[in-house]
Amino acid sequence: MIREINFDGIVGPSHNYAGLSLGNLAATRHAGETSYPRAAALQGLEKMRANMALGLAQGFFVPLPRPNTDWLTAMGANATIDPRLTAAAWSASSMWTANAATVSPATDAADGRCHLTPANLVTMPHRGMEWPDTMAQLKLAFADPEHFTIHDPVPPSFGDEGAANHGRLCDAHGAPGVELFVYGRPGGKFPARQHEQASRAIARLHQLDPERTVFIEQNPAAIEAGAFHNDVVSVANERVLFTHAQAFADQQGTYDAIRAKFPALEVVEVPADSVSLAEAIKTYLFNAQLLSLPGEGGGGEMALVVPLESWESAPVRTWLEGMLAGNGPIRRVIPVDVRQSMANGGGPACLRLRVVADPQTVDPRFLLDDAKADRMAAVIAAHWPESIAPAQVGDAELAKRIITARFELLDALGLQELG
Repeated sequence: MIREINFDGIVGPSHNYAGLSLGNLAATRHAGETSYPRAAALQGLEKMRANMALGLAQGFFVPLPRPNTDWLTAMGANATIDPRLTAAAWSASSMWTANAATVSPATDAADGRCHLTPANLVTMPHRGMEWPDTMAQLKLAFADPEHFTIHDPVPPSFGDEGAANHGRLCDAHGAPGVELFVYGRPGGKFPARQHEQASRAIARLHQLDPERTVFIEQNPAAIEAGAFHNDVVSVANERVLFTHAQAFADQQGTYDAIRAKFPALEVVEVPADSVSLAEAIKTYLFNAQLLSLPGEGGGGEMALVVPLESWESAPVRTWLEGMLAGNGPIRRVIPVDVRQSMANGGGPACLRLRVVADPQTVDPRFLLDDAKADRMAAVIAAHWPESIAPAQVGDAELAKRIITARFELLDALGLQELG
């Protein structure tokens, strides 16, 4: 049975606040603070458990190997030569699997296979090193060649940041869809990380019908306000586009272009005079998981999984409660605590990659159940550092603990080949 599976990244044991991501206001605002990797990983795991409790299919990816000593060696660097390069090699940013890849379901592709293209993430050095290890996991999790095609990343001439700048509209997850590719124009205060040519290349490689794809320019003002990825200002699910009124360079033109190819579009737009662009970005209202609830309790309703920061914001909560009082398509709001991720610039949507596929075609080691979640929690509680202060990044003894912690998790999950 084809359904949507959310694959969350497990927050790695080297999670720290080095402020490496220009344009990510939360990350730079919290730079130099003490991080709490154990709490971060357990918060993410609790979000996964909550989604499973809703009857949703849940998968995961394990942390990438860190510190990335091979990368440091290739740079001829060490902790004393350049602390910033050392911090990059320690980064746990792969936990934000919305940047892992762009995914097109089999129903959208001409060859009837699900296509995945790992993001090259070349705009930021600490992220540009991720794709080889990400690809190793994708090739393992989606190894069935009858159902999946894994592409090489787009050449680094054009920056690609994955599903964080991609959306899909459809009547149901298993039905053919219209795919949305959002890109930025360079030349602003902050880098526009998603290049138009990268998006167009992925659409071609995924064998998408041009009549069922839409290319959209992100609002430059949104990028300058801190929406470094489009999923900070909009999210799509089935027939619904939930978006800020200032998400796109041509807001009404975007709606018209989508409706021309997907007439069933339902827009849920948050006006700027209700929630400012700055407040939306600060609270990550749109970096939420917009989910179709299955089963007896759901009845096809949509739920919005938002960070606690959104629910605690007076203007955001006022708007959300007004939405729930109406008769729109989003009928539930579920706040979750992912504060450790939020402080580094990643909300609930950043932490997951959406894959529409039959779970039976996925390597079962990457699919979550209660027993596996319990094993993960035990490893995290026993081996993840409780805290990492800025001065500890680069410490040799801590590096050994981090490497050991990851191996313990791989052993618990039977994924030793990723070691």
